[in-house]
Amino acid sequence: MESHIKVFFFILGLLVFVSISEIQSVEAAGECGRSTTPDNEAMKLIPCASAAQDENASVSQSCCAQVQKIGKNPSCLCAVVLSNMAKMSGVNPKIAITIPKRCNLDNRPIGYKCGPYTLP
Repeated sequence: MESHIKVFFFILGLLVFVSISEIQSVEAAGECGRSTTPDNEAMKLIPCASAAQDENASVSQSCCAQVQKIGKNPSCLCAVVLSNMAKMSGVNPKIAITIPKRCNLDNRPIGYKCGPYTLP
């Protein structure tokens, strides 16, 4: 029951934040390109919510598929992990940064520096 409540608040927080960020959106190229922001990309990682908070949680195939897409641009993946949306959703960057390895992604950017964290 407690995990359902956490997921509910995670999704609610994401929706509120996206609504606010869309209002304040600026047209500039960022880490994730011109057409999106790290906070918007974080919305795509909802299937990773529990895996980004608990290193013992299993990582779903849908999570791994999204991480693989976003991970093609390591600076975007890093920006998503460190984004305001991720922080508001309770993501632990130290744990979230391990998801590409936990997904067994062959082409993950091993050793990429993401703020104070390094991708394993």
